[in-house]
Amino acid sequence: MFSVAALMPAPPVLVPELCGGAAEPGVPALRAAVLDALGALAAESGSWTVLGTGRGQYGPDTVGTFRGYGVDLTVALGPDATAEPDPELELPVLIAAWARGAAAPGANAEVRLLPEETSARAAADFGARLRAELDATPEPRGVLLIADGAATLTTASPGYLDERAPAVQRALDTALATGDRAVLLELDPALCADLVLRGRVGYQALAGLLGRDGAVAAETRFQGAPFGVGYHAGLWRPA
Repeated sequence: MFSVAALMPAPPVLVPELCGGAAEPGVPALRAAVLDALGALAAESGSWTVLGTGRGQYGPDTVGTFRGYGVDLTVALGPDATAEPDPELELPVLIAAWARGAAAPGANAEVRLLPEETSARAAADFGARLRAELDATPEPRGVLLIADGAATLTTASPGYLDERAPAVQRALDTALATGDRAVLLELDPALCADLVLRGRVGYQALAGLLGRDGAVAAETRFQGAPFGVGYHAGLWRPA
C-alpha cells in the first residue's frame, strides 16, 4: 500500500564526500532538509520505488560509484548488493543509492527512470499505474522522487539565465508546496526543455501517483536555488 512520497533534488553536493570537506553556502541546509524528508520516508517504509529522469530500471542489487564526480565512493540500492560498481550509472540512480544508504541502510530501493521527452499524459499515466501496483501490496510502500527545477534562473545557473524561468519556477514551487497536481500537469514539455527543467516528467508522474486522492498533504522541508537551480525537498501524501 502506498504511504508517502519524498521529494528531493539531485545535486552531487548533497554527498559530503564530494565536497572536499568544505560545504558551499546553502548546502548544509539543503542536505539537512533532504535527510529529514528521507527519514520520514524511511520511518514509514523499508521498500522504496524511486522515480527520476533518464532511461532504465535498476533493482536493489545495483551498485554504483561516484568516480565520475571525482571520488570513488561506492553506493548501492540494497543492503545485500555485492555486484561490481557500475561507473556508468546515471546521476539519479547514484543519488538514490546514496540517499538509501544515508537515511535507511536496511531498506531496499528500485529505480525507474522516465525519458525526458515523455509526454505529460504518459508521465501521469505511469504514476497512476505505479500507484495501483503499490496499493496491491499489503506492506507500506514509499516513493522517492528525485527531480530538479529550472537550471536557468540566474546568470550563474548551469544553463545561464532565461527570463522565463523565474516565473515558471515560482509556479512550480507553489504547486509543490501546496500539493497542486493540476499545475504540475500543465508544465509544458517544450518550455521545460528550454529552461533545463529536467524534473518535469517526474513531477508529472507524481501528480499521477496521487491523482486518485481527493487532496494532497504537502510538507516542505526546503525550497530555494542556491546554485541557480530550483530545488525542493519535502513530502507528499494523501490527505
